[in-house]
Amino acid sequence: MYQDLNKQVVVVTGGSRGIGRAIGERLAQEGMKVVINYHSNREEAQTVVDKIKAHGGQAVAVQGDVSQESDVHNLLQTALQEFGRLDVWVNNAGVESYAPTEKVSLSDWQKVIDINLNGLFLGSMAAIRHFLQQDQVGNIINVSSVHEQIPWPGFTSYAVSKGGSKMFTQTVAMEYAKHNIRINAIAPGAIDTPINAEKFADEANKQDTIDLIPMARIGKPKEVAAAAAWLASQESSYVTGATIFVDGGMTLYPSFAEGKG
Repeated sequence: MYQDLNKQVVVVTGGSRGIGRAIGERLAQEGMKVVINYHSNREEAQTVVDKIKAHGGQAVAVQGDVSQESDVHNLLQTALQEFGRLDVWVNNAGVESYAPTEKVSLSDWQKVIDINLNGLFLGSMAAIRHFLQQDQVGNIINVSSVHEQIPWPGFTSYAVSKGGSKMFTQTVAMEYAKHNIRINAIAPGAIDTPINAEKFADEANKQDTIDLIPMARIGKPKEVAAAAAWLASQESSYVTGATIFVDGGMTLYPSFAEGKG
């Protein structure tokens, strides 16, 4: 669909499964060369790379912890060494951890913040510095969550990290707009991914979630990836600092749907 993406290069963090995998595969379909970052499961990442190559695309898998600056630097260097350039950086890697807030340990809190927020910062800075050095147009896409807007008791660290992601996206987008570097976010709602598999395996839990969605269904990773492809392309060339909610209407206060309140 987006001819301008052909032969461009993208790094996708957390790209071995779920939403990250769907984004990597969709951008490969658009003709992009893809660096698939993974944290620990080499086999999953290689499966994504093999699928992309089987369809005529180009991809490489790179292990790395996005909360470590040296690992993020290695992702950038791999893109440059393998494909000669960088055009788009997708900060997708993320984790969540459940516990009543008074029971959250500092180490558990730090793990979520390190990956979800510090990883976002490190990936964005690596990309921005490269774009500035090359004096080129740049594009960063942050995968956030509806919980940048909706409070989520029991998942305080996650909600805080995504709230921080929202303000980071807006602030940095404003700062670098004059350099033709666009920074936007996608906020998925309830999506059918491995992280939600156990929850949705319980029909009662699944229905509880569906009841929160005006469109009355769980989303698909490819629907999030479609938004990423648009944001990566020049079709969205006048969009920066925005969050696109891909959530079936979850952020529309569905409890008010029948005019109650």
